[in-house]
Amino acid sequence: MTEPTITCPSCSTEIKLTESLAAPLIRATREEYEAKIARKDADLSKRETDLKTRLEAVEQARQSIDNQVLEKLDAGRAAIAAEEARKAKAAAAADLRSKAKEVTDLQELLAQRDEKLAEAQKEQAALLRKQRELDDAKRELDLTVEKRVQESLTESDRRQKWRRRKALS
Repeated sequence: MTEPTITCPSCSTEIKLTESLAAPLIRATREEYEAKIARKDADLSKRETDLKTRLEAVEQARQSIDNQVLEKLDAGRAAIAAEEARKAKAAAAADLRSKAKEVTDLQELLAQRDEKLAEAQKEQAALLRKQRELDDAKRELDLTVEKRVQESLTESDRRQKWRRRKALS
């Protein structure tokens, strides 16, 4: 293998690189590259730190958004529950009014029927009274007829006795 050489920029001579000549160049190049690597490592470390910071910020923002979504969801659920409760109360109130009206209507019907029943009972009592009066009048009439028949028979007996007495006399 051939040894490395350097060409002089002024005189264009080729100089062979030996370890003694190349050592400062290698050291300088090594230091330069180590400095570049250190800068790159520092930049990379800084980027990693920035990325971690950004990730944490994104995670916090995501958590914050999740919390806001949960709060809005809870508020929405509460609003829906309140609305459904209001609707249920309104439906129950409407049903209660309907039932109250039905009860009132039934009470009115019952009152009308009670009035008709009382009227019918009064009429029945009047009819029974008239029937009793008619029965009493019939018995009275039958009794009067019997008395008159009896009187007529008694009168007829007297006349016959009188006629017999007259015929005998």
